[in-house]
Amino acid sequence: MLGPYVHRIDPILFDIAGVHLWWYGLGFALGFLELHLFLRRRHSKPDLSLREVWSLSLFITIGVLVGGRAVEIAFDEWPFYREHLGLIPAYWLGGMATHGLMLGGAVGAGLFALWYRKSFLLLADTLVIPTAFLMGIGRLGNFIDGQIVGAVTEVWWAVKFPDADGFRHPVVLYDGAKNLLLMAYLMRVRRVNTTPGGTGARFVFWYAFPRFFIDLFRDYPTHRLAFGTGQTLNIAMALLGVALLYRSRLRRLGRLKNNLVATRSTGGLLNAAPLASQRIAFICLLVFCLTIPSNWTQDIPSRYGKRHAGLEYSWLYPMIDTAPPPAEPQVLNQFPGRFEIGAFGVDPNGEPDAGPDRHTGGQDQALSSRSARAWIPGLRWPWQSGPQ
Repeated sequence: MLGPYVHRIDPILFDIAGVHLWWYGLGFALGFLELHLFLRRRHSKPDLSLREVWSLSLFITIGVLVGGRAVEIAFDEWPFYREHLGLIPAYWLGGMATHGLMLGGAVGAGLFALWYRKSFLLLADTLVIPTAFLMGIGRLGNFIDGQIVGAVTEVWWAVKFPDADGFRHPVVLYDGAKNLLLMAYLMRVRRVNTTPGGTGARFVFWYAFPRFFIDLFRDYPTHRLAFGTGQTLNIAMALLGVALLYRSRLRRLGRLKNNLVATRSTGGLLNAAPLASQRIAFICLLVFCLTIPSNWTQDIPSRYGKRHAGLEYSWLYPMIDTAPPPAEPQVLNQFPGRFEIGAFGVDPNGEPDAGPDRHTGGQDQALSSRSARAWIPGLRWPWQSGPQ
């Protein structure tokens, strides 16, 4: 009989001259490669020449990498990067936000459409299909990395992740399966719905709306507006999807004008060979993706040393502390000098609190707050999970 699974997967594919190549980064490389091959097979539908296919692949790849990094730093890990600005370009330490990947991809597609005078809506209807594949296979990389974990559970398919207490929901596998099913659904929509922007609108909504419920099983390390940081973006993306679906319906009913002004690639231009510089740049980006270890910035030897022997600190992989700081709830101080905000770790009797006062990105988020609960019976912080 199947039972709970203990996660012991080595996250590193192999090492080259002190540089580690990761399963997580392989997900990006395979996703970008599939996007490129998909566009080469379907380039006539959005009216792209072969050279333009290579250009679009570069625009999307760069947009995804920059967008994922920028949103992760700005929304999730700014307290760390504010003190370590020099590490912002250090992709090889990790740190990529899922919603930022899609935002960056959309910006890249938009810039390509402006530069080459193509219809953004037609491009989006084509691109969202390989994008769903990229997001699906990327979740397999998340699972191998073991950084994103779900809530503690007793279901038979639960997973014991390397850096989390107890058996957890493999929430990234739930989301990955959703993304792959979404890809199949979008392929069908694209065949039967010819309204420009209709397929893209469905991707935006059906990516975010189910994910909100999947993420209810997720143990988020950081929070915003009483939700996990990703949940607020899920809500915003789902609302955007509703607006885009409404506009798509108006467009289909003829109540909204289709603005599809674009240049057409004809004759020799349609089969123009890609430039050598395009090929080299794309291959270099695929190789660079392999160096990305995780969605969260990591102290590489400390985090992965137990799963991959021989990891050492170096100028590429320095010793850093990337644990998200605990939030500080605003509690009315009725006992001056005995319980102060920011003084976690001291109980009402002045004794040291043995409970943890920090948590890492994949661990149970129990804050050291026994002192507060001692004064306020039944108090339970909103970010805490598990029995108290």
